This record gives sequence, C-alpha cells and structure tokens, in this order.
Amino acid sequence: MAERLGWMMCRRSFFGTLMAGLAAGSAGAAPATRDPRTALSEEEDFAVPPHRVYDALLDAKQFGAFSGAPATIDRKEGGALILFGGAIVARNVELLPDKRIVQAWRDADWAPGIYSMLRFEISPKNGGTHLTLVQTGFPAGQYADLHAGWHEHYLAPMKKYLR
Repeated sequence: MAERLGWMMCRRSFFGTLMAGLAAGSAGAAPATRDPRTALSEEEDFAVPPHRVYDALLDAKQFGAFSGAPATIDRKEGGALILFGGAIVARNVELLPDKRIVQAWRDADWAPGIYSMLRFEISPKNGGTHLTLVQTGFPAGQYADLHAGWHEHYLAPMKKYLR
C-alpha cells in the first residue's frame, strides 16, 4: 500500500497541477489560462558515452534504477514500454542504436487514442554525451507539468545514475 501511495504521489508530481487549477477556478479565483503549447524540447549533457545513455533509456533494470519506478521495456522497434508503474505507456517507433530513440508516448490518464511523439537524439560531446529530448503532440495545458517532469523524473535522476 505504501509503495502504491508513493507512485500516486510521483504521478501527481509528474503530471499535475490541472486539478489544482480547476479547484482554484471554482473557488472564485480567476481560472488559470490554459497553456496552448503542445511541444517541448529539453537538453542535458552526460559524462558517459552515448551507448550508456541509450541503454539507460531502453533497459528496464537501468530505467528502474535511475527512476526508482517499475518499468517493463521491450527494446525493439514496435516494442511496448510500461513506465512508472503504468502511469506512462509507450511504443518504440524507431531505434537507431546509440543515436536516436523515437516513441509514441502517452500518459495513461489522457483520453483514449491520444499519443505524443517523443524523440531522444543522442550524440557524442567532449568525451560524453549530449541528449536532446523533443516531445510533440501532447494535449494543451500539459506543458508545465511535462517540462518539470522531464527534469525531475528523467534527466536529473539519470544524470545522477550515470555518473
């Protein structure tokens, strides 16, 4: 039960202030303006070679180690991913070893059939790796939560894990 509660808190942190914004609007406050952005880009440098970053993103054991969350990952094109205990479901669309990962990616709470496209571009840089993450096609109003979530639940813990 405690583990389930922990995942629910992680999920709330990753995906959300939507309900808080709705509650504020119903309490007489002016409703928050819905952020219309449906794409984001993040970048991070790692002091390890590209294959280490690629593997951390596609190996369930490593993903679990850096995220602290259960993951099931089929690391071939067309393979399914279940991340953060089912909060995120995805499918590998394109895999170019040590260079690129493209996934159809969705929050389990999004409306049925809604997927964003996620692209990880991995390149060597100064003896390490430069990672560019681009996510497009997510629902309007999700930008702030996704932006914060990528840093809090992916990039920062992965950087710490890959030291």
